[in-house]
Amino acid sequence: MRAFQGASARLPAVIGFRPITDSDLPFLSRLYASTRAEEVAQVSDWTAEQQQQFLQMQFDAQHKFYQEQFKQAEYLVIEQHKQPVGRIYTDRRDDEIRLIDIALLPEAQGQGLGEALLEDLLEEAQSTNLPVKIHVEKNNPAMRLYIRLGFRQIEDQGVYDLMEWVPADS
Repeated sequence: MRAFQGASARLPAVIGFRPITDSDLPFLSRLYASTRAEEVAQVSDWTAEQQQQFLQMQFDAQHKFYQEQFKQAEYLVIEQHKQPVGRIYTDRRDDEIRLIDIALLPEAQGQGLGEALLEDLLEEAQSTNLPVKIHVEKNNPAMRLYIRLGFRQIEDQGVYDLMEWVPADS
């Protein structure tokens, strides 16, 4: 069974998943902006409107890139009580599971949801004997979680580290 497609003992019953649709783009844009708000706020000479325009442009570029580069990927909205609270994008390949992106709204963070999602994905990877790889910004607070779960840097790509989790010998 693939992660995110069935019941998980780690996730509360109020958590669900569904494929993204075009009607989710406003939510996904807002979610993206929430992950960059602190960073963009440091540009003191931008108005709030300029910040919003920049974030929208960045979201549009990222969304287009993901759709073009990961055509076979699974793009899911994470729901809590049937309300969108995050996204998780995965690309299952013959030789790896690529975690393209995972993000939660600030109000959904700090509840163990991200860790539970990652643990479910790692369980799937262990059962299929595939590594999991993800690009993580060096200053991303989630970096500590990835390291705690056993991810290791395999490549320094400037602002990003390519991280990998390898299944234990079966």
